[in-house]
Amino acid sequence: MMRYNFEGPANQLRAHTSLRGRDILRYPLLNKGTAFTQEERRRLGLEGLLPSSVKTIEQQVKRSYDAVMAKTSPLERYIGLAALQDRNETLFYRLLLEHTVELTPIVYTPTVGEACQSYSRIFRRSRGVWITPEHRGRIREVLAGATSREVRLLVVTDNERILGLGDQGAGGMGIPIGKLSLYTLGAGIHPSLTLPVSLDVGTDNQALLEDELYIGWRHPRLRGAEYHSLVDELVSAVKQLYPTALLQWEDFKKGTAFELLDRYRNELLCFNDDIQGTAAVALAGVMAACRAIGAPLSSQRVLILGAGAAGIGIATQLRDALSREGLAGDDLRRAIALVDSRGLLLSGRASSEKHKEQFAWTPALAEAAGVSPEARGDLAAVVEALKPTVLIGTSGQAGVFDEKVVRTMAKHVARPIVFPLSNPTSLSEARPEDVVRWTDGRALVATGSPFDPVTHAGREHRFAQANNIYVFPGVGLGALVARATVVTDSMFTVAAQELAARVSPAELATGSLFPSLTELRPITARIAAAVVREARSLGVARADFGDDAIEGEIERTMWYPAYPEIVAD
Repeated sequence: MMRYNFEGPANQLRAHTSLRGRDILRYPLLNKGTAFTQEERRRLGLEGLLPSSVKTIEQQVKRSYDAVMAKTSPLERYIGLAALQDRNETLFYRLLLEHTVELTPIVYTPTVGEACQSYSRIFRRSRGVWITPEHRGRIREVLAGATSREVRLLVVTDNERILGLGDQGAGGMGIPIGKLSLYTLGAGIHPSLTLPVSLDVGTDNQALLEDELYIGWRHPRLRGAEYHSLVDELVSAVKQLYPTALLQWEDFKKGTAFELLDRYRNELLCFNDDIQGTAAVALAGVMAACRAIGAPLSSQRVLILGAGAAGIGIATQLRDALSREGLAGDDLRRAIALVDSRGLLLSGRASSEKHKEQFAWTPALAEAAGVSPEARGDLAAVVEALKPTVLIGTSGQAGVFDEKVVRTMAKHVARPIVFPLSNPTSLSEARPEDVVRWTDGRALVATGSPFDPVTHAGREHRFAQANNIYVFPGVGLGALVARATVVTDSMFTVAAQELAARVSPAELATGSLFPSLTELRPITARIAAAVVREARSLGVARADFGDDAIEGEIERTMWYPAYPEIVAD
């Protein structure tokens, strides 16, 4: 039974409810805590249930911020923020909005990785929906029971590749919860319209299976036909229950990630952020770096270490952007090289990973570039031969961009562009301060996790995080506003272009290749508008408003975290 519902534009919401007294305080989307006025307390049966003093949301933000920052570890701050979200969601999002730079790394990377590892031990209150093989044949019923309200946005994970930490079983639920928090923060998607989903199909993490406190489905991970039939049932249930919703796939094993994206991208509105979002952010960083050094994108030679979902996604997005600038044939192939655990990616070698084949060099092309057969597995030797101008890491191998590799690159490039993107921090391919030192301050660096600025030779270098939060909220918001029938790769290309254009000359001068997160909402709105226009140009938009109304529709859709008027039914 629906206990409350919202009406009106996102920035002027009104809540209708029959709840009274303590029941209202138990619903985080209705609870205002000490901000309930005296009149509301009388009308809603709250007299005597709250301290007498009425506080503004600004005062509540100050109190909540002080309480969170008084905690001494990032994980404890994560727990404190989660408790606030479970108690008062409006205040939680207002706090994030006013302290985005400080609190985003707590709500998501890098702290969310530790939270996922500790999930069974820090678990307090269930949020979202847990789908297990025991629900087979009843998934629609389970989803329908999760919320009686409209759902426009779902983030789904099967928990197998959580960040760079691998299989975290049921602990992976921290990822869809965190991603949806960022959607609300950046895109203003009202939290009542979102649903985090853990496809808990077991785990092959033996330590979790042996932990008596583990909260997940305690079985080895389901695979093969039984796994895919379960996903099929989930997708069918989503299409039936939430036909206008967007589904974001998150943190699946690379083979599964590509398979699910290919299988469902034309069946329901969906995308994979690890493949497409990461790629767009990386492309935006390279575009911004090209602005900083005054060189065209088409002149870059890119070497990517890691041929998983992120690496292949980045290569795909770069190939699209380079082809738009006129590169084709062998020139386009030579512009992007990938190295995986077996060395330079070459055609003709035995492999079951179809997604890699499109970027494989021929042995003849590698020989012509100076990569001998014995050197193909040596990263420094490959760098020496190919002389990349851009080096991107998605390998999850801490420190693999070592001094030899970076100095070898820097011998041939005036301004090396180095992106150690693996996260969390402990898995970064290099520390940016080392890259700056090894290149005598010439490198432009972006990272997957936050790092503090450093000073080298009297000059401060800032390292912006290549954070997917810059892209996926805008793409998702744009797809929803356009009522798109499909999310295309080109939508991520226009998102990257918009993001790169938002980096100011002053930011580029410090080496920062992404704008400040304080600009997240304006950036998201611009990306969303670009996505709507791209959807219209491709003929995949069903929205019927005029082109000059796009920005207005986006503004009306974005919720600003302010307490709603509560109408007693």
